[in-house]
Formats: sequence, structure tokens, C-alpha cells
Amino acid sequence: MPESPLIRLKDVTKVYAMGDMEVRALDGVDMDIHRGEYVAIMGPSGSGKSTMMNVIGCLDTPSTGTYELNGKMVSSMTDDELAQIRNTEIGFVFQTFNLLARTTALQNVELPLIYAGKTPHDRHGMALQALDNVGLAPRADHMPNQLSGGQRQRVAIARALVNHPSILLADEPTGALDTKTSVEIMALFEELYQKGNTIILVTHEEDIARHAHRIVKLRDGKIIHDEPNTPITTEQHLANLRL
Repeated sequence: MPESPLIRLKDVTKVYAMGDMEVRALDGVDMDIHRGEYVAIMGPSGSGKSTMMNVIGCLDTPSTGTYELNGKMVSSMTDDELAQIRNTEIGFVFQTFNLLARTTALQNVELPLIYAGKTPHDRHGMALQALDNVGLAPRADHMPNQLSGGQRQRVAIARALVNHPSILLADEPTGALDTKTSVEIMALFEELYQKGNTIILVTHEEDIARHAHRIVKLRDGKIIHDEPNTPITTEQHLANLRL
């Protein structure tokens, strides 16, 4: 028997009321993502990719259709149940890092573990291991303002992964970074993928999407392209930048 998809969207629509008008941000989306995949979701502004990310991340629910995550029907869950799913199943990485300014890198990474009810001893060990996994254990006691943009994003990635979620969901993760640092962060994502993490990357940048192993493109709330991709290497990305 083939393994069930980790994510299954079935005929998902999302309609927003804008005054007297209705905007159909997602329009009958069907998509399966299996455990261990590395998928980029692409599209121009207004294509529906942010709405898709919010639905996959359990930040929003479909107007119609169903969303199943890791065997759970999340499209019919209450707000409290969705909050629980967000904390246990999904690790978020944002463009703006979203770190707490007055706490150390280690304390930032520990935050999801507090909500998960871990003991201080367990939190410390798990957070330190997560920082080590992204190459930042020596910076554990640094405040965010003592770290570079790339290091801050690595802390955010460590925080996203510390609970061992089913999905790492990254929204424009290189948007606030310079080009060289962006390439380094994408190399880290590839490393995490090779270790078995499921990664969903939301981006409008072609160069960034080409690091993924599958590319899904949206337009007007519909999937217009969903194909495997031979990922660009760090060396190729840097070479393209020099052209």
C-alpha cells in the first residue's frame, strides 16, 4: 500500500468578502504533498499563494473543500484545535524572522517548547540541539541584535524545527536577506530536506523556487503548473548571479 499523503487538499476554495464583492482567493485546489517532499509554491501577487500558505499552516480554514494533515481533518477543526495543530505539526519560518528582541537565541528557540509543556531541562537540551543543527550553537547566548540577518534566520529555522514538526513552512524566507546570505539559507534548506524534513517554500522568486524538488505555480487561485524540478545547486545559483 502506498503511504497516504501528509497533506491532502481536495477541491479547496477560499472566498473573502471585500465590501459588496467576493474575492475567490483559492478556486478548487487539489494537491497532495507526501512526507519528505520539498515543494515550492509560486505565483505573482494576488495569485493565491499567501492564502494557500495560510490554509496549509492552519492559520485559516477553507470556505469549501477539505484539508487533511497527517491523517487529521483540519478543515473542520475549532480554533483551539487548529492552535494545537500549529504548535505540534507545523514549523513556521517568516521573512521578518519574528524573533523576540530581548531574549537570547536559545530562549527564542525554546519558546514553542514552553507551549508544548516541556520541562526547563528538556527545553534547554532540545533548543541547543536545534541550534547546533543549523550551525549556531556557539551563538546560543547572543541577542538577535548581535546576530547578522542570516544568523537570525537560522535561529528562526531552529525554532521552527525544535518540536520536530511534520512540515517546515517557509514564507519568503530570504526576502529580508542579501543575495549571498539567501544562497546560504537555501543550502541549509537542502541539507534539512536531505535529513528527511518536509519543506514547503512560498516564494515569488524564480531563483529561490528552483532550489525545491517540486514546483507548484498558482494563478487566479488555481494551480496552473505542478511538476518535479531538478534543483539548482548553490554553485549554479551563485554563477547565475554573476552573469
